[in-house]
Amino acid sequence: MTEPIRIMVVDDHPMWREGVARDLTEAGHHVVATTGEGRQAVRIAAAARPEVVVLDLQLPDIDGVEVVRGLREVLPQVRVLMLSASGEQQSVLDAVKAGATGYLLKSAAPAEFLAAVGRTAAGEAVFTPGLAGLVLGEYRRLAAAPAPARGSAAPELTERETEVLRMVAKGLSYKGIAERLGLSHRTVQNHVQNTLGKLQLHNRVELTRYAIEQGLD
Repeated sequence: MTEPIRIMVVDDHPMWREGVARDLTEAGHHVVATTGEGRQAVRIAAAARPEVVVLDLQLPDIDGVEVVRGLREVLPQVRVLMLSASGEQQSVLDAVKAGATGYLLKSAAPAEFLAAVGRTAAGEAVFTPGLAGLVLGEYRRLAAAPAPARGSAAPELTERETEVLRMVAKGLSYKGIAERLGLSHRTVQNHVQNTLGKLQLHNRVELTRYAIEQGLD
């Protein structure tokens, strides 16, 4: 059993919220809080300090995109996995641009959901099949536009970190990168975490955009 993940579940449907929380608890994770309101989620997160927030897009007070922004303000390192009934393209892109790490449809099987939570906690960008290409395409479009100056020279990355970053930009999973380079999954994770720290980025989604901006795809 891997280390339990501290998780907060935010969904305005009590039966769904309780079911998700139960599945996570039975899988050995620590559900630190549940709520059905966006503003309350941001307040609770500051005290509960979850590692991952499983967040519905449609909430009664404010929408999930606004909640993502609020969560990232109070907990910059938090990973947010959107769990929504909507696969509408603009909703997905808005959530990712706000700082969501991944986006999964509620039609996902329980095993797929639990795997996505684990991958989200590890810093991977997790998307329902079909949405990953959409997000990657949008970042390519954004990267083609003039980027604001970063204010300082780009940090020095090792040859291996650059190699891993190039594969991240191509959309490969950590497992895929590990197999391609003959490394362990943990070693790839360490390279990604080191690169995030050097570049002062928060998650794999931001890392992907950086890589594409640098022409590494």
